[in-house]
Amino acid sequence: IQANVSSDIMHYEIEKEKIGYFILATNELDAVEIPAEKLLEHYKNQSSVERSFRFLKDPNIIASSLFVQKPERMTAILMVMTLCLLIYSALEYVTRTLLKENDLTFPNQQGKPIQNPTMKWIFEYFEGIHVLYISKNQKVILNLNEHQKLILRLLGGNFQAFYT
Repeated sequence: IQANVSSDIMHYEIEKEKIGYFILATNELDAVEIPAEKLLEHYKNQSSVERSFRFLKDPNIIASSLFVQKPERMTAILMVMTLCLLIYSALEYVTRTLLKENDLTFPNQQGKPIQNPTMKWIFEYFEGIHVLYISKNQKVILNLNEHQKLILRLLGGNFQAFYT
């Protein structure tokens, strides 16, 4: 069997142009107010918001067991949860940024050092820390390891004060 292999560059370029097209729609008609590039950037950034709301569906979160009778209460709960997710995302962003800026790492679930841990993992990593009150003015923090101290040092003042 003999064969010649060739490529149709023109066909390849036409097909390549088709890849990656999708439609973004907005009710903002002023292209100066929100240029297409900015709209695309905002669209791509919404994945972090969606990931945060996926956090609420976690069986370890009590959101699934909330029952309220008044719509106003549900609205208030959703507002508080949204605020918590905002703080959660901001804390994750700050932690990751500080780890990268200082060229530091934090162990992931497998113990591998990484610079982009999720806040969920950091919160789980902080489980098991206990405060032992010896007297009214004396307390001892138990089970605080070096990785936890690193995160507290990076986050600074109020976070460190809670654990010291």
